[in-house]
Amino acid sequence: MQELYGRLSEKSRRLYAGVEALKLPHGGVSYIAQLFGCSRDTVGRGIKELGEAETLTGNSNRQPGGGRKPLLEKRPAIHDVFLRLLKDHTAGDPMDEKVKWTNLTCAELAKLLAEQGFKVSRNIVRKLLKTHGYVKRKALKKKSAGGHVNRNAQFTRIAELKAAYEAQGNPVVSVDTKKKEKIGQLFREGELYTTETIEVLDHDFPSLAEGVAIPHAVYDIARNEAYVSIGTSHDTAEFACDSIRYWWNNYGKLHYAYATSILMLMDGGGSNSSRHYLFKQELQALADEIGVEIRIAHYPPYTSKWNPIEHRVFPHITRALQGVILTSLQLAKELIGNASTKAGLKVVACILDKVYATGRKVAVGFKESMRIVFDKHLRQWNYTAVPEKTALAID
Repeated sequence: MQELYGRLSEKSRRLYAGVEALKLPHGGVSYIAQLFGCSRDTVGRGIKELGEAETLTGNSNRQPGGGRKPLLEKRPAIHDVFLRLLKDHTAGDPMDEKVKWTNLTCAELAKLLAEQGFKVSRNIVRKLLKTHGYVKRKALKKKSAGGHVNRNAQFTRIAELKAAYEAQGNPVVSVDTKKKEKIGQLFREGELYTTETIEVLDHDFPSLAEGVAIPHAVYDIARNEAYVSIGTSHDTAEFACDSIRYWWNNYGKLHYAYATSILMLMDGGGSNSSRHYLFKQELQALADEIGVEIRIAHYPPYTSKWNPIEHRVFPHITRALQGVILTSLQLAKELIGNASTKAGLKVVACILDKVYATGRKVAVGFKESMRIVFDKHLRQWNYTAVPEKTALAID
C-alpha cells in the first residue's frame, strides 16, 4: 500500500488514502495518515472529494513540483534548532564519538521545537531523528566486563584437550547451571497463543513462589544431547555433582562404555567454582564412585558465553519455557524435555528433589589426601580427579 501510494499523483494519493480510511472503523483516518506519512487533513480531504462527483472526473492534478513544500525544506533552520535542543539531552560512548543517544521522546522533542517557533508533529520529529542518524535500537550485550592475561592461552588449551579427547573417543561435555525459575502463579516474560487472558499474581516476589526449579545441565557435544537435572532447593557443589552422576549412570556409561577419561568444560564460578575445594571434594567422590578420571577445564573469567552449553542449549530451553506459567515442577520438566532444534538437539530432563544444605565446609584433611592433580600450566583452571583404583594401580 505504501509503495502504491508513493507512485500516485498528489490528487490520487488523497483519494486512495480516503478510500482506505473508509474501509476502517473509528480511528481509520489516524491509522492511514500514519501509514502513508501524510496529515489527517489530507485523508479527510480525500474522503470529502470522494463524495463529489466532479472530482472523480475532473483533472486538477498539480504539475510536478507544485503544492506545499515539506516543512523540512521550507524551514531548513529547524535542523540547527533541533540539534541544539538535542545537545543538552544527549549522552554518548566515551570510547566512540559516533555512538550517541537521547533520552527525549518524540512528543517531548515536538514540545521543545514548538517553544522555539516550530510547531511540528511527532512524525516530523521522527524524520529529523532519522535524518541525523538517531534510530531506535536496543543495547547489545557484546562487550566483555573484563579480561585475563592468560585468556587466550586457556582457550588454546581447551581446544587441544577437546581435539585429543574426541580422537580417543572419550566424552567431552559442557556443564553449567541455568538461571532459577520460580514455580507458581507468577508472571513470566514471553507471549503465547491463548483463547483467554492468562491471569497471574500482581506481584512476582520470591516469597509468593510455591517452589523453585534449578536446571543443571550436562551437554554431550559430540552427540548434541543435553541432560538436565532440575533441582528444588539450592545450587550447590553436591547438586552439580549429583547431576553429573545422574548423566553418567543413566546415559554416559552406555554411550561411552570404554571411556578412560571424561573432559568437562565449565565456567569458573557458581557451584563448580574453580577456587572452591568443596567442588573438588565432591568431584573426587564422584570419580571414585564411577571409576573414571574426570578432567576439568574452566573457562577464564568473563568468558562464560564461550561455554558451548550457553549458546547451544540454554537459549532453546528458554524458548521452550517462554511465556508459560510454571504451575508445577512436572510442567517445567516436560517443557524443558521438549526443547529441540532443527540441527537435532535432544534434551532429557529429570527432577532431583533432594534437599541440599548450604554453608558446608571441606572435610578436615581433604587437601592433604586428595587425588586432584593440577596441570603444571594454568593450574588454577585445569586439573584432574583421579579415581582411587587408578591411583592404587599407579602406586
